[in-house]
Amino acid sequence: MNTKKKSVSLVLGSGGARGLAHIGVIQVLEERGFEIRSISGSSMGALIGGIYAAGELDSYTKWICALERLDMLRLLDVSFSGSAIFKGERIINTLKELIGDRLIENLPISFTAVATDLDEEKEVWFSKGPLFDAIRASIAFPTIFSAFPFADRKLVDGGLLNPIPIAPTLHDITDLTIAVSLSGKAKSHAVTHRSPGKPPQNRNKYRRMVVEFIDGLQKKVNGGPEDDSGFFDVISKTIDTMQHSITRFRLAAYSPDVLIEIPKDSCTIYEFDRAEELIEIGRMQTETALNAYSCSMQPAHMISNPPVRKKPGRMR
Repeated sequence: MNTKKKSVSLVLGSGGARGLAHIGVIQVLEERGFEIRSISGSSMGALIGGIYAAGELDSYTKWICALERLDMLRLLDVSFSGSAIFKGERIINTLKELIGDRLIENLPISFTAVATDLDEEKEVWFSKGPLFDAIRASIAFPTIFSAFPFADRKLVDGGLLNPIPIAPTLHDITDLTIAVSLSGKAKSHAVTHRSPGKPPQNRNKYRRMVVEFIDGLQKKVNGGPEDDSGFFDVISKTIDTMQHSITRFRLAAYSPDVLIEIPKDSCTIYEFDRAEELIEIGRMQTETALNAYSCSMQPAHMISNPPVRKKPGRMR
């Protein structure tokens, strides 16, 4: 009997807080005996993938699931540069303390983080150097986090040009390429909870608190007039829409062996207080995708001629 694990190149897409679903994806892949040998990620995909490659995903998962809502706001360090609302350094420094910084080339799993060069309008791939420099560049969401300065360049969120970076894995010698898109078809009725979720009214209150906080800062920093449109909501929806479109083109150009899709309406890009729920969504979508892949790999006669089962006799 062949018990060799199937090796995987794992591609983790961008999409803000929806990226917490990547944790559930990785959990199921490990439980089902796959060996992840290579990871490529953009934005939250780079963050989750890099932490997993460093062997610290369990520590991060416990940390993010235990964070209170106000703790998350405290991780935001206000920038008065005018180019972005937050510096992004406090989050990275907190993660460094939790995980410990590493060099990418020394990680036990091959890892590539994708960022975007604003001036050259092209992708930048990090496959060596300090891990958290690569992550910091890849998560620099425009107007929200300051651009990351690197070799006289300004680097921002990798999802702007490549929300699902399959290309860095094309030369991998692995059995399967599994990609995770955070721009899946809206499917709000599919959301379930492994454990009791937070009351919707509390979630809505938190959402309003985050948006009002960020919009208020934007007005103070830029001195702009009162505007009911909601600066952060507009920016996040705009980026989401753009990334959904780019993802479709990327998947048309590079087809993975298995595509796991996280519904785009699972949450907004900043609802990090829903970690447990999003991890469960990642688990469910991965189980569904892997089961479909397994069925497609069965010999045709096994699919077209399933075994006939006898109906149970009528009870008297």
